[in-house]
Amino acid sequence: MEIIVNLDVMMAVRKVSSKELAKAIGITEANLSLLKRGKVKGVRFETLASICGYLKCQPGDILEYREAG
Repeated sequence: MEIIVNLDVMMAVRKVSSKELAKAIGITEANLSLLKRGKVKGVRFETLASICGYLKCQPGDILEYREAG
């Protein structure tokens, strides 16, 4: 099982920079970068809700499940 993070895709579609999004949702650019690359073990619902609110999207637009193999 693998969770794919498509945050960078949604940011590109909405033409939002990492700096702009990080400032808007109150996290560091470094933490946003880790999230975009899928290098985190979890994400708070509050953070996910803030991202979705700012990008005007659904959690499923950002996170994707793929079967392993």
